[in-house]
Parts: sequence; C-alpha cells; structure tokens
Amino acid sequence: MDFSKDFIWGAASAAYQVEGAYNEDGKGLNIWDVFSHQKGNTTHNETGDVACDHYHRFKNDIKLMKKIGIKAYRFSISWTRIIPDGDGKVNQKGIDFYNALIDELIANGIEPMITLFHWDYPYELHCKGGWLNDESSEWFKHYTKVCVKHFSDRVKYWMTINEPQVFVGLGYNRGSFAPKLSCSTPELMRITHNVLLSHGKAVRTIRKHAKLKPVIGWAPTGPTIIPDDETPEAIERARQQSFSLWGDGFLFSNSWWGDPIVLGKYPDEAFERFGDDLKNVIKDGDMEIISTPIDFYGSNIYRSASYANDGSYESNEYLGCPRNAMDWCITDDALYWSARFFHERYKLPILITENGMPCHDWVHLDGKVHDPNRIDYTTRYLRGLKRAANEGVDVMGYLYWSIMDNYEWTDGYDRRFGLIYVDYQTQERTIKDSGYWYSDVIKANGENI
Repeated sequence: MDFSKDFIWGAASAAYQVEGAYNEDGKGLNIWDVFSHQKGNTTHNETGDVACDHYHRFKNDIKLMKKIGIKAYRFSISWTRIIPDGDGKVNQKGIDFYNALIDELIANGIEPMITLFHWDYPYELHCKGGWLNDESSEWFKHYTKVCVKHFSDRVKYWMTINEPQVFVGLGYNRGSFAPKLSCSTPELMRITHNVLLSHGKAVRTIRKHAKLKPVIGWAPTGPTIIPDDETPEAIERARQQSFSLWGDGFLFSNSWWGDPIVLGKYPDEAFERFGDDLKNVIKDGDMEIISTPIDFYGSNIYRSASYANDGSYESNEYLGCPRNAMDWCITDDALYWSARFFHERYKLPILITENGMPCHDWVHLDGKVHDPNRIDYTTRYLRGLKRAANEGVDVMGYLYWSIMDNYEWTDGYDRRFGLIYVDYQTQERTIKDSGYWYSDVIKANGENI
C-alpha cells in the first residue's frame, strides 16, 4: 500500500531554536534565555537570542518551504511570547506574530501544526517551583486555552508536550539542560506527574474550546530496540526491552510516559521500583485526566534505542559503525521497528514528529550545499517507515527535523540538521541538496524511495 494518499509530508522547528527576538515586543524570559546566558552552559557560550531570526524573517522562510513543497510545518509556541510571566496578562504582540505566521503558512498551502511546549518554560513560573509546583498543570491549562482561543480557527493539528524524556531527564535529573537541576527521586515523581497532568488538561482544553475539529497528539522521543534478527524470539525480546524502564534511565524510557497517556496507568515496574514515592503523587481522578484520548502517537526518532551490552559498545553500535555529526550511530531500521512497536502497543496512528541527521555542512565553491550523506540517511530511514506502512501500520505522516539549521541547545550552532542552510553571520538561507531531494520525495509521495 506504500504511503497513503493523504500522507503528511512536513518539517519541524521549535520556537527557541529559530525565532530569536528573545526580548522584543513584550516577550518574557524563559529558562533557556537565563540558562544560555550563564557562561559555560553551552558550546562557545552561544545563546538563542537571535538564532535564525525567524521572528522577523518568517515570510521568506515560508517561501522557501513552499519552494521545497512542504505540506505541513510543525512549530512551537513560545509560552512567554504570548504570556510573558507564564500565567498572567496576554501579550497581544505575541499573538499577532503567531497569527501572522499561521496566516502566511495557509496562504502558501502549508498546514500549520502547533506544539504547545518545546522546553522553553517561563522563568517566572520556574521561580515559583515550575513543574514541582502542583499548580503547574493549571498554569499549562490556562496557557493552552489562550492558544486555542486565538489559533484554533485555522489550526487543527496540536501536539501538547515535546520530548519529556529529554527536558526532564537532562534538565531536572542530570542537570545538563535548563534549568540545570539534579532532583531527588520523590521530586522526579512529582515532576513527571505534573507534566503528564499538564498534557491531559491540555488535551481536554483543546477538545472543549477548539473551533476546528482538532487532531491531537504529543511528541515524545520514541526510539525502540531493533531485534538482533527477525525470529519471533528476538522480536519479542526487543519489544520487551523497548518498553522496560531501562534501569537508572527510566526517565528516558517509552513506557514511563507513554503508558500513562495511552493506557491510563504507570507501568507495573514503576510501582515495584518507586513504591510510595510514586503512589503519593497520584490523586483520585488524575489518571483519567492524563489518559484523555488522543488521536495519534507522535515519535521523535533519530536512531534506535540501545541497552548495555558488554561494556564496550551499546547494543546498536559496533566497531567502526557509521555516525553522524552528533556522534549518533546510524540505525537504518529505527523508524520501522519504532512505528511497528508503538502501533502494536498503543493502537494509535503514528506520526513521525521528528527525524533527521546533523551533518558538517557548508556552502561549496559552486554556491550550493551538497549533503549526500543526509540524503542517504533519510532514504534509509524512510524505507523502513514505508515497510511499516506496507505491513499495515497506520503511519499518518513524516516531519523532517529540521526545516533549517538552528540553535541546537547546549551544542549551540555547530550541529546542522536543516534542509535549509543558515549563514548565521548574514542570516542568508540556501536550500541544500537534501531540500531539493525531499521536494522530489514529496511530489512522488515516497514512491521513489
């Protein structure tokens, strides 16, 4: 069957990574504004103050999207651009920006897809305890209601939370991302539960107030384990490993977040390990809110998940394995097994909300950006996704990460994921070879993969 006729071919970005204008037109500070300004937190002490200047250049960026043939653009809302302190007065200039962005996308035949939260938590709310504060889900509900009020007459696709595994795991446990905390186990239980409640309350708010019939999901980072071979025994072993809590890495696991949202309960293993620390944060009715039905299961996938092997290499690595500019190994079948396993477990359509490859890109002497390795990588991964679709997995779309090179969090600007090259000195844009290749893929609905 290949990809369906209504398959969504798109690309994605995040507000802090592309917008810039961090202190313009009434925008409030978020935790990444503060974190990136503290020396030593990011490569070369780089910040998202300007980033790709998408705030001022979005019309031209959308022209480039149209030239490539992008059908859908997933972007995130900067919470503090529309509510500067996170929970108070609405900033009309922020609303105006996103209205203009949405209108420009629609005028160019591109479907707008909103992500409500992509890591840039309001600093004023962080100072009130942030996700540790049990009021945080109400703050998120209020923010969601503002977005729905102003944008849902033209936007039908909504994603609530992006990669809780990463912003909780790295921001509140390992302390390498904003806000640079190392929380205790009881605190991590509370943070997890409040993030999940925020998701559930957002889903209910969208359903209740949206003007267009909404299509709602979320965007976890969702790799699964690739089986050693395709025997039933190896597949079942990989499936079980994919949904285990991964030891001390439980915050990065799939079931820790996915099971409460879709199945309405934390994994049994979670209660066995954390006991009262977890039980004490769950109140009557919470799980019903958290598991409010969604329409699709999103997944940000760049490689397969892995588990400890013999101490030398992870299970998806080997001596001399191919790696990208983030030093991540290339695992061709990651989209196939992830789409398959998630669909089997959660019984929802699958949207690949992010997939892409960072390369060492530059403008060549001929004025073009040649990135054959990115084309090869994406071909391999899309072939896996196509196999999943052919085997009956309900795959609704694929969103390349990212539409343009951007600020890659603590790695600053050295990592380039984009289909469009950004010269950060001049803000000049150049569509890469991969962008033109992706254009052909979209036109052929993937039949040329």
